[in-house]
Amino acid sequence: MDLWQLHIFRKVVELASFSKAGESIHLSQPTVSSHIKDLEKHFGCPLIDRLSRCAVPTKAGELLYSNATRILAMRDEIENIMAEYQGQYRGGLRIGASTIPGGYLLPKIIGGFNRDYPNIQISLLIGDSKEIVQKVLAGDIEIGFVGAHYESPHLHETAFTNDELKLVVYPEHPWADKLSVEIEALCQEPMIVREAGSGSLHVLTSALKNKGLNLEKDFHIVAEIGNTVGIIGAIKNRVGVSILSTRAIENELKHGELVALDLQNFELHREIYLVVDQRRTRSPLARAFHHFISSKRKAG
Repeated sequence: MDLWQLHIFRKVVELASFSKAGESIHLSQPTVSSHIKDLEKHFGCPLIDRLSRCAVPTKAGELLYSNATRILAMRDEIENIMAEYQGQYRGGLRIGASTIPGGYLLPKIIGGFNRDYPNIQISLLIGDSKEIVQKVLAGDIEIGFVGAHYESPHLHETAFTNDELKLVVYPEHPWADKLSVEIEALCQEPMIVREAGSGSLHVLTSALKNKGLNLEKDFHIVAEIGNTVGIIGAIKNRVGVSILSTRAIENELKHGELVALDLQNFELHREIYLVVDQRRTRSPLARAFHHFISSKRKAG
């Protein structure tokens, strides 16, 4: 076993594919397979189940992945510390974000950061807010961006920016010419929601609870979809209506493909938080990224 093999193994797990892992690190698929077999021989157990077109970690593989991620993060931290000592920044930084910050806010920030720090490679993992928080606390990523507040004694949150959620309907919907509707009117409307764990769903259920309403009991949910892009497509195809971040539908609103409405006496503003595990010492690269974001916010 060596660090290079662990790196290859981690790529296979994250991309769920031997061929995609090989492409990402410029190795042939047979070479990737050979390294994985060497690891399996070393540990004396299967690490990857090869299910048709998908590579899935076994229970032993999940255990190795979790620990390999921490080992590789420690390797990167050592590299970064020594580079910082010499006045240089280079290496890789793993961050994570939920759908809205990951898809609509961070790409521009990462672009600016890379211009200032061209020798730093950022890996951005996008998942739901709960998943990102869990990965921060597990040490799989150093910095997370999520759309909801989560209670944890080890999590440190900093308000990053704010976000507005609105009721979104298709242009032919009877409400499309309205500016707002009452939340009670929405109870009988076919409704599409995000999956459990998403920040937007967390915010919505909390706001409904304050109004004495329950999403599952009081509303007509017709679909639960795992990402915002899927929900947008479902609304366009008249599956139902949904409550979405206005950041996610800027183009659709501009071109008249969707319509966003206010809900009367029902505010759905939320904070986007930058989260870190306060038990862990941040790497020089994480500190540089955090400083870059802070400086841009003050300048803006």
